[in-house]
Amino acid sequence: MPSELPGVAHVIQQAVAPVFLLTGVGAILAVLTNRLARVVDRFRELDPEERLGGDVHARLRMHERFKEERDLLARRRKWIHRAIVLCTVCALFICLVIAVLFLAAEFGWDPSRTVSLLFVTGIFSLVWGLICFLREIELAMRDVDGR
Repeated sequence: MPSELPGVAHVIQQAVAPVFLLTGVGAILAVLTNRLARVVDRFRELDPEERLGGDVHARLRMHERFKEERDLLARRRKWIHRAIVLCTVCALFICLVIAVLFLAAEFGWDPSRTVSLLFVTGIFSLVWGLICFLREIELAMRDVDGR
């Protein structure tokens, strides 16, 4: 048993970088979910049904007035959702990297090809998630700038 300890220690050393990446992705996901919550809250504020009850004429006037903002919020919601999905996929692939490292050490096979494929796929997913996040930020700035 003590002879196996250096092998396990080596696997833990290899898993440290993916664990730090996983922590960073978790922080990004927290930011994204907070932004999504703000968009959803603002969308609900603009819901004429909730604000004006049964007054049809007032609801129609408000609907026309806020239609543009609601459309922008809907587009922002879609981009945030895409970013959340892609960053979550990244986190799942990074978890798989860590699991494969430990399984390979336990069963004595070379995980390099599998780990490389999983890691690169996770990074590509993170990159696309961040691009979606940038797009959502651009849409939010349009709302602020009034474009």
